[in-house]
Amino acid sequence: RIGTGLTADCTGLDISEDGDLLMTRPAFGGNLMATIICKEHRPQMSTVRPGVMRAKAADPTRKGKVEDVKINFDKSKFRVRILETIKEQKNMIDITEAKVLVSGGRGVGTAEGFQTLRELADVLGAEVSASRAMVDAGILAHERQVGQTGKTVRPDLYFAMGISGAIQHLAGMEESDFIIAVNKDKFAPIFNVADVGIVCDVHKVVPILTEKLKTMKK
Repeated sequence: RIGTGLTADCTGLDISEDGDLLMTRPAFGGNLMATIICKEHRPQMSTVRPGVMRAKAADPTRKGKVEDVKINFDKSKFRVRILETIKEQKNMIDITEAKVLVSGGRGVGTAEGFQTLRELADVLGAEVSASRAMVDAGILAHERQVGQTGKTVRPDLYFAMGISGAIQHLAGMEESDFIIAVNKDKFAPIFNVADVGIVCDVHKVVPILTEKLKTMKK
């Protein structure tokens, strides 16, 4: 069965004994998890954000029935028309596909600070991402945002640089295989999910780490 008239992104799905789809999603700014049920209408419908669930290996033996449905649209009733499609040329890897992510938050603060993160990312062969605060500040594009209102990522290695760890951000990265966090606030929530935590100013740690890694590679 596929889901309800609600279009909220879900983080968990289940079926009740009555056959209703139970959809679990963050509510009230991510402060609690709500289970949504649609008993009155069909079909049931839900959406799942990319990266929330791990993709299974491809099974070439599976077959499906394809129906070619032809619909006659009355173009005279269209209120919106596409005049031109321009595709932006990008060389960056989608952050949901990156194996290593170097993510910066409010503690990084400036475009210059993110340049030091890019230097670290270059050494690691990683992609640079950010928290919502840095995207809202215009330092990185929205497609680079990790979190509840951005993208959900599951890299092998996630660097949380100057990120406090608000629940909205944690929802987008806490399933990473290994998390390294750097923050000068020892009580920052990010340390609750980090495998390695460094209590220090991110501007001091990143250049030292970058040089150390460059030396090790040589």
